[in-house]
Amino acid sequence: MRGPHNIWRLIRTGATFERTGAMKVALELLDLPPAVRIAARILGWPFKWLGLRGDMDQPPVLRAITALGPAYIKFGQLLSTRPDVVGPEMAAELRVLQDSLPAFDMDVARATVAQELGAPVDEIFAEFSAPVAAASIAQVHHARLRSDNSEVAVKILRPNIERAFMRDIDAFHFAARMIEILSPASRRLRPTAVIEHFHQVVRGELDLRTEAAAASEFHHNTEKDTGFHVPRVHWGLSSHSVMTMEWAEGTPLSDIEALRATGLDMQELGARIVQMFLSHALRDGFFHADMHQGNLKLGSDGDLIALDFGIMGRIDAYTRRVYAEILMGFIRRDYHRVAEVHFEAGYVPRDQDVDTFAQALRAVGEPIFGQDATQISTARLLSQLFQVTEQFGMATRTELILLQRTMVVVEGVGRTLDPSLNIWDASRPVVEKYIAEHMGPKAMVKDLVRVVQTLSRFGPRLPEMMEAYLTAQAEPKDDRPSARTKASFGWAGVGAIAALVWVWVIAGW
Repeated sequence: MRGPHNIWRLIRTGATFERTGAMKVALELLDLPPAVRIAARILGWPFKWLGLRGDMDQPPVLRAITALGPAYIKFGQLLSTRPDVVGPEMAAELRVLQDSLPAFDMDVARATVAQELGAPVDEIFAEFSAPVAAASIAQVHHARLRSDNSEVAVKILRPNIERAFMRDIDAFHFAARMIEILSPASRRLRPTAVIEHFHQVVRGELDLRTEAAAASEFHHNTEKDTGFHVPRVHWGLSSHSVMTMEWAEGTPLSDIEALRATGLDMQELGARIVQMFLSHALRDGFFHADMHQGNLKLGSDGDLIALDFGIMGRIDAYTRRVYAEILMGFIRRDYHRVAEVHFEAGYVPRDQDVDTFAQALRAVGEPIFGQDATQISTARLLSQLFQVTEQFGMATRTELILLQRTMVVVEGVGRTLDPSLNIWDASRPVVEKYIAEHMGPKAMVKDLVRVVQTLSRFGPRLPEMMEAYLTAQAEPKDDRPSARTKASFGWAGVGAIAALVWVWVIAGW
């Protein structure tokens, strides 16, 4: 129900930020233009009394976000990974949103498990702990199976979480549509499509069977990756609202002091997180799209352990090649090639000039190189990139939203471990390896083999295809083309079928 009633939800959002004092803090942190700050305060202040109070013991921004609900908490989790954008103090404050939210009642948790798995908790588990982590959508319990005494993690959805999420997303849809109506220039950013994409992602996160399937696929893809581990799913003890996985012991990546106390090479770990993400995205086209500190642990064996697979990203083979070429172009500072790739992929309208676009990209990229990462303002960099996309009429690519968002999150996590992390240096080995394997002569041969395999599947249908083609050519038509045109079509058809026969014979041989 995306009607005007959602105006109330949006007004209450602004009012809550005003009432909690979060509006002033947020506007200062985001370094917005003065006009935008003034407009936000004017629009929010008259409705201040309508805002939610939240937890008075929490600081303003955290208080506002937790009061507004799960969709807002998701956004707060993203900001918690970006100390370079919101500052280290605010990032540390928001880190509570990752896995330290208030848990729901144990009786409710046990009742949900019994209902979903068809047996009382004590019949399935020899031990079942109080919540060890609680996030916006679910909480996790440590348990031990009666069947084999193995340790497991039991994830349980929060009560009525689907209704709460859908209410927020409904309001987001309404806001996006209003923005498109009131600001035609914003339509190139496709706000409605972006919210719809977010909607689809969240729907998958609210069904733990979908998450279990994602975890299983991710485990299979990464099973041989050195230094990376994905726990196994217990399918027999998983359902819509409950998911059971093997227990993964380790130090949370949010506990920086504990990580340093182990004597770990923090620079290596920061780079490894970036490289693992890129490896999964480029090699498999399937990646963890919610890699904040709350979803990562460091095992006693030094392995990076991934948790929470509710939000996963998927990109096709062509998009992977485009993305790899763009990254490699920036790494090599070949801005003209980066511009060409954007045009070849259709990301920039054809009526734009490739040389001018390359020059604009150079203006964004060059200031980054030769500087320590701590001297680079990511907020300013993103602002410049936004200006470039606006100048050249680039539309938002919904298929890349999760990829780009996760790249930002992963860089943020890496910088909490190593403030001097240079994402371009960390990315280079992975991108170069991908390009060597997927864009060189060997890759061309592999592509040709796949084409032959695809065409060969039509082999058994060749006789009927030939018969249908010849019959169609023999049928009289009132609007038949000229003899020359008909002959050209005829020879083209015969040539195509002959080529298909040749491919079939060769493939069969």
